[in-house]
Amino acid sequence: MAVYRIAVGSPREASSPAAIRAAFAEFFSMLIFVFAGQGSGMAYNKLTMGAPAAPGGLIIASLSHAFALMVAVSVGANISGGHVNPAVTFGAFVGGNITFLRSILYWIAQLLGSVVACILLNFATGGMEIGAFSLSYGVSVWNALIFEIVMTFGLVYTVYATAVDPKKGNVGIIAPIAIGLIVGANILVGGVFDGASMNPAVSFGPAVVSWTWTNHWVYWVGPFIGSATAAILYDNIFIGDDGHQPLSNNDF
Repeated sequence: MAVYRIAVGSPREASSPAAIRAAFAEFFSMLIFVFAGQGSGMAYNKLTMGAPAAPGGLIIASLSHAFALMVAVSVGANISGGHVNPAVTFGAFVGGNITFLRSILYWIAQLLGSVVACILLNFATGGMEIGAFSLSYGVSVWNALIFEIVMTFGLVYTVYATAVDPKKGNVGIIAPIAIGLIVGANILVGGVFDGASMNPAVSFGPAVVSWTWTNHWVYWVGPFIGSATAAILYDNIFIGDDGHQPLSNNDF
């Protein structure tokens, strides 16, 4: 079994210039990601004049989120590690790669970035509705919970394999691409069922701006369970005692 180095951290670390810069990086990365991802859905609705959902909308959502996340992860990688997701940050914490206090900074920045992106979209589109994540007809909260757990497991497993694993080697170069692609692929699978969030911040911004909280807990509990499971399994099976070491702030 891997020896975990979960740490709370110190107030000095959380208030250090490096931590503050990292939080700002997460804020701007999340803003970029949500503005493009959420905005593409709004653009599609405008083009179709609110017509019922069609397969084309799912493909657009998949591509826009995949492309935007590739960029968002890349631009934040050298500063914060490019988490762009509270669930990814939680997985990094569970694996001993980030302290709890620094995680809190990231979570605050990520949530604020999503809210600001949705506010800007609402203003820029002349007051178009910001659609909150919701379950499709016939999909129960338990169905959606399983979707979010499995999809986020795949996402965080990919993050660990391409960005966290000390043995990743040259694979780390393609980490943003792999992370973006798994999110895009998961949207093609789960988008029609529960929106395929995999990211509590992505769900939080639209929920705040539209003030719609129905079944919102699913988009927190599912991703956090999936993230923790992926972190624990990957750390124990593939990193282990010998290879496990917390990454520096510049690495992740």
